[in-house]
Amino acid sequence: MATPALFRPLALRSLELQHRGWVSPMCQYSCDPAAPGVPNDWHLMHLGSFAAGGAALILTEAAAVNAAGRISPRDAGLYNDEQAAGWERIVSFVHRHGVADTKIGAQLAHAGRKASTYWPFSGERGSVHVSDGGWGTVGPGTAAFDGYAPPAAMTEADIQGVIADFAASAARAVDAGFDTIEVHGAHGYLLHQFQSPLVNDRTDAWGGNADGRNRLTLAVVDAIRNVIPDSMPLLLRISATDWAEGGIGIEDSVHLASQAAGHGVDLIDVSSGGAVAHQRIQPGPGYQTGFAARIRRETGIATGTVGLLTSPGQAEHVVATGQADGVFIARAALRDPHWWLRAAFELGHDLRWAPQYERAVPRRAF
Repeated sequence: MATPALFRPLALRSLELQHRGWVSPMCQYSCDPAAPGVPNDWHLMHLGSFAAGGAALILTEAAAVNAAGRISPRDAGLYNDEQAAGWERIVSFVHRHGVADTKIGAQLAHAGRKASTYWPFSGERGSVHVSDGGWGTVGPGTAAFDGYAPPAAMTEADIQGVIADFAASAARAVDAGFDTIEVHGAHGYLLHQFQSPLVNDRTDAWGGNADGRNRLTLAVVDAIRNVIPDSMPLLLRISATDWAEGGIGIEDSVHLASQAAGHGVDLIDVSSGGAVAHQRIQPGPGYQTGFAARIRRETGIATGTVGLLTSPGQAEHVVATGQADGVFIARAALRDPHWWLRAAFELGHDLRWAPQYERAVPRRAF
């Protein structure tokens, strides 16, 4: 029997992925406020379960590149030695126990004007006041995201500082043993804020036309590429559309993906939305896959797709028909941390199980 498309290997630079079923970044909002940004046992369990469950690549939740870049006070970071040590422990665990020779990548992020907010299960909403452990935020300008505190407009020094912070966090990720890095340029966070004409109304070199609005994302890519090994692939998550009139559309994202490929990005992780509260998303099974397919077709860069992809059959169809090079699983993985082992069985492929679990391997009827 031919190997299912989902379970064929993929090489990105020198990184060999055993198959094309991956874990999407998912914020856990579980860092202890007494140890800001430091991943802990919850993160070890959360990510480790996917390694034991057969994922070929795991991306961490958004790890902030500086303290002000955290989405909430309970978000992870990768901007100091204590945080890096916490991640190194998790990376080592994933490498030791991943049944699909699991690789792990760090997603680096800055939340911009969407920082300093309450975590989803806090019982509160909106911005955390400074007196309650919050902080002032920054963005391309001073317009606030709906319901949040207004940010300060970033100066040239602020922008250069953030670029340097992304590079420093990338260097820490390399030292911690990560196999790859993803730049978070989606979901209305800082880089996406600069990309979107609905948010960025600057008239300097960091705004204006699409090239000006994409400049910060590409500067961050360049800074990271300069501090990581040439053999390490670099991923970029984008929002392919703002789902709002006057915002980013797929043509803009094709242009950004083409630019990113020229700056050393190896795969575009295609998501959408998040820039503005008045977006009108049209969700459905695989609703973002068409964006990934068009970017892949028109630029030649590898793509990953995400969003309401829940069944092995769906994932197999996406890869087999060339719509994307890989499928990122999110909520389906939370429901079933062994999704990839089940997918292999359903698609007629043999994926190795952890020896401790071998007694539970399902048997096929012949």
